Amino acid sequence: MNKNVQEILSWYGSDNPGTLTNLSRLLNHGKLAGTGKLVILPVDQGFEHGPARSFASNPPAYDPRYHFELAIEAGCNAYAAPLGFLEAGAREFAGEIPLLLKVNDHDVLHDEQDPNQALTGSVEDALRLGCVGIGFTIYPGSAHRMEMYQQIRAYAEEAKRCGLVVVIWAYARGAGLSKKGETAIDVTGYSAQIAAQLGAHIIKVKLPSAHIEQEAARKVYEKEQIPIGTLTERVRHVVQCTFNGRRIVIFSGGPTESDETILNEIRSIHNGGGFGSIIGRNSFQRPKSDALRLFSSIMEIYGEVI
Repeated sequence: MNKNVQEILSWYGSDNPGTLTNLSRLLNHGKLAGTGKLVILPVDQGFEHGPARSFASNPPAYDPRYHFELAIEAGCNAYAAPLGFLEAGAREFAGEIPLLLKVNDHDVLHDEQDPNQALTGSVEDALRLGCVGIGFTIYPGSAHRMEMYQQIRAYAEEAKRCGLVVVIWAYARGAGLSKKGETAIDVTGYSAQIAAQLGAHIIKVKLPSAHIEQEAARKVYEKEQIPIGTLTERVRHVVQCTFNGRRIVIFSGGPTESDETILNEIRSIHNGGGFGSIIGRNSFQRPKSDALRLFSSIMEIYGEVI
């Protein structure tokens, strides 16, 4: 086995052989196989944001099969989606790419200060569809956070018992946070730590800003002179917050940006020791040829030896 993958697997000593095998499948698939880096295509936006907002700019993306094809052609490590999208293509594309079932989701038909997510898939669904793992969103900062923590504890226990990988989307939101606070460096690092403490194998967070939300945290950042001035430094700090880099941390791509902006962010993630990216809207909202070209450039950066 590749030494990069071997080292990463060694961080998960409490897991059974089935889970380690599925984590190895993720790390050994696609163009980045064996590098210890991950690029995942997530397509939960149809549920989370609505179909027109998600797919009208690139109409072929209304078809669930399009996203299987895009992830496979791009050489992604995995494809993640809610139950319906995976059911629409899992048989046709069986064995061609590792799958992650997103087991909770929410919609935007009701504006909530403290968002929550419905349980929309199960570990049994993931096993039936041949998935390597499950994905679960938590909202640190929301009034519903404690309920979500308890839910993922139960899901993670069952998933690990069945040999599946657990991926936690840790997105800070809620009435207790300012809009800037949702991506503040202290809040993002805290959210990543919570996901790690909840037993995630892979943690997904948004790119952090230099804003510090909590006054108690500000005092520590200033006293200890924690470097957060550049995006590379902030990525490095978030990785440090997840057991000093002994958990896989990947970063979301966010809303559609220019290729130059995205690639500059990817370089910062790579140079900061991040483990990769989960790129949704910035890929499937482009024509396929443009998306494949962007994915190729992203993977070239992650494939570079630092």
